[in-house]
Amino acid sequence: MSYDDVIKYLGDFGKYQKQIYFLLCLPAISCAFHKLAGVFLLARPEFRCVLPFEDLSNATYDSFPREHWNLTYPQDPLTGKYQQCEYYNVSYTMDYLETATSPTKNNGTIRCTNYVYDRSKYENSAVTEWNMVCARGLLTATSDSLFMVGVLLGSIVFGQMSDKYGRKPIFFASLVIQVVFGVLAGIAPEYLTYTVSRMIVGATTSGVFLVAYVIAMEMVGSSYRLFAGVTVQMFFSVGFMVTAAFAYFIQDWRWLQIALSLPGLLFMCYHWVIPESARWLLSKGRKEEAIVIIEKAARVNRVTIPSDVYDNLIDESAEKKDETASNGDIGKGPTVFDLLRYPNLRKKTLVILFDWFVNSGVYYGLSWNTNNLGGNALVNFVISGAVEIPAYSFLLFTLNRWGRRTILCGCMLVAGSALILTIFVPANANWLIILFAMIGKLAITASYGTIYIFSAEQFPTVVRNVGLGAASMVARIGGILAPYLNLLGEIWRPLPLIICGSLAFFAGLLSLILPETLNKPMPETIADAEEFGKNKRNDELLEGGAEELARIASHEEAEKRVNGKSI
Repeated sequence: MSYDDVIKYLGDFGKYQKQIYFLLCLPAISCAFHKLAGVFLLARPEFRCVLPFEDLSNATYDSFPREHWNLTYPQDPLTGKYQQCEYYNVSYTMDYLETATSPTKNNGTIRCTNYVYDRSKYENSAVTEWNMVCARGLLTATSDSLFMVGVLLGSIVFGQMSDKYGRKPIFFASLVIQVVFGVLAGIAPEYLTYTVSRMIVGATTSGVFLVAYVIAMEMVGSSYRLFAGVTVQMFFSVGFMVTAAFAYFIQDWRWLQIALSLPGLLFMCYHWVIPESARWLLSKGRKEEAIVIIEKAARVNRVTIPSDVYDNLIDESAEKKDETASNGDIGKGPTVFDLLRYPNLRKKTLVILFDWFVNSGVYYGLSWNTNNLGGNALVNFVISGAVEIPAYSFLLFTLNRWGRRTILCGCMLVAGSALILTIFVPANANWLIILFAMIGKLAITASYGTIYIFSAEQFPTVVRNVGLGAASMVARIGGILAPYLNLLGEIWRPLPLIICGSLAFFAGLLSLILPETLNKPMPETIADAEEFGKNKRNDELLEGGAEELARIASHEEAEKRVNGKSI
């Protein structure tokens, strides 16, 4: 008897599960703080070069009259804006500044060494403190990109550690590391320390959020897993919006970073409240400890579990290990290459991986691009987080009614269309760019929420974890590249939106080739997955395809006989 059988007695989502689930959703808010903080920590306000005749200690962004800028700063022929990274190599006398009508260009230009910033929107940021503009402008994107590298590494490291050492100890170890390095990032004396600290914080977001997510999902019955999986994402969206409140009241970037890190201390009290995953304990043969947790849940839920249920509670994982050991060298562990070996499965796998790449890249690209949309950056940021709530609510009501493919393709096509339409928005209608960007954000959020479930139902059981792991890794690559994409907004504000829209639209069309999975049995074997979604009658199999399928089936049948499972 497995833990799923115990759930039948406890209830799919009883009082005990609800209490623990709610507590485990709250760390998602803290993780959102760290993932979105870069928008404000690395905010780049308007700036200009300090001219030779200006006193750096007294110079401000507005201290040099804008009507004289044409005499000092070259104009970018592509954007029409003044180039703030260099100035004309001339003698800046009062006579030149007051009487000249056109700039003197004969001597070329000189690269700037000092800058002043417009502090009307941001008091300061890491950008203004370390002058990460012009030739150093890539450093901001690199810092955000390395944060996502940390997220990628954390999902691998903390995921494996939680499987080996338990969910609970890794959750709290991640919390401690997150707080320590979050504070360290706030007091970092230079760019390298800041970026490395933020990368480690990025890794811990996987340890905190993903491990908490796993604990929550492992105690919920199957009928509530869609609700539980989607609702926890809403808490992340709440954290998204609350980040803007922190940024509004704390305008010094160092104190903002520290303030966003300290809430992690509150979750330390969970040590006396949150249990270890009973499912994980059973998988490690720690039956007595699992029973203690199950009995506590039964008391809170006011249900009685028959004693024979405890007596028959078995360690499924141990059985699987024994089976694997009995296989000798014949049964090899599944790899991602198994998903690429056969034509139909390969086609579906590549489309799914591309969908993950696009959804992650577009989601984070839009989330981090709110400063470049124009208008009030804080309002843009709050709206970008707020539209996620209706997106996830939409999924709760439609995923089990309209189907996964319909939602995935439809949302990506809507997101792509909205973002591509920004190409037609006139320069004086900035509100329309913001509107289309937010429609795109809403749609891609719904799409991103769908791809998790849809992918799990496409991959066969024997390689499902491997497939989802590969998909998650490809998604992180999209997030790693997103900060560099947003730099293109300096050339033309809608350019990042148009690129994101084109990718989303193409991915939406491409996903139409994937089969619907709603109310369909999940494929168990490689052969099942290869057949799933094929458009042909069984009696019209091509000769080569039939032979290939027979080879797959015979191979799997041989493995079953070795495992002692021949039917």
